[in-house]
Amino acid sequence: MTSTGVSVPEHVPVRDASTVILVRDGALGIEVFLLERVGGMAFAGGMTVFPGGGVDLSDADADVAWSGPRPVWWADRFGVDERKATALVCAAARETFEECGVLLAGPTPDSTVADTSCFAEDRGKLERREQTFGQFLTRNGLVLRADLLRPWSNWITPVGEKRRYDTRFFVAVLPDGQEADGATSEAASVGWRSSTEALADWRRGETILLPPTWSQLSALEGFDSIADILDASPDISPIQPDLHRVDGKIRVDFPGQDGYYADSAHPWSDRKL
Repeated sequence: MTSTGVSVPEHVPVRDASTVILVRDGALGIEVFLLERVGGMAFAGGMTVFPGGGVDLSDADADVAWSGPRPVWWADRFGVDERKATALVCAAARETFEECGVLLAGPTPDSTVADTSCFAEDRGKLERREQTFGQFLTRNGLVLRADLLRPWSNWITPVGEKRRYDTRFFVAVLPDGQEADGATSEAASVGWRSSTEALADWRRGETILLPPTWSQLSALEGFDSIADILDASPDISPIQPDLHRVDGKIRVDFPGQDGYYADSAHPWSDRKL
């Protein structure tokens, strides 16, 4: 138990994860790709999230052609060693491909695949862990486009949750010619929304957002263009919300939380203590 009385599972490991905020220009401005996770999933089931997931051991060992900032650059931005930086970048690209079919890779260092449908079988094998991302890229002569990713933020699941992740958020622009889809077993529905629309859906109780997702959407409302997002240099200091109890109810405190608690219900509002 913590001092607040919240039951805390013992020895919960914190797993590295990568999440990608995929953006594009829409009719009403910047749009973000969001997935509603399947309700029965062990982590964030039923929540609306960005594409992403846990880092695999194979991501750190991926020996692939690489275009863009080297692992030492990413290591500096995220405050990790080069091996972990490689894993985080590879996981970001892999998870984006698995979860929505968007492939941040191309046949040359300055190109991207225009149509990823020809890799549908490979995508399924990746999702089922029948091949590694490195094997997929190498066999198809593809270059990982690390230059298409931007470091964005770092959130750590609070103590007290049964599953905990140290998640690095990235931003990437949808490559020309590619389409994001919902052909994954992890999504109940998907779609493109402006950050303003996504937050309005949440305020109406149509979606459920965890603090990191809400925070990123709120931050994106401050940008007028994709170029502004790509030029930004956000602070990547780790944020670990504090899970505790107030008047018999669970509360999660984090920087900039006032709007989150003022506008809608929260995923833990009915949780029994």
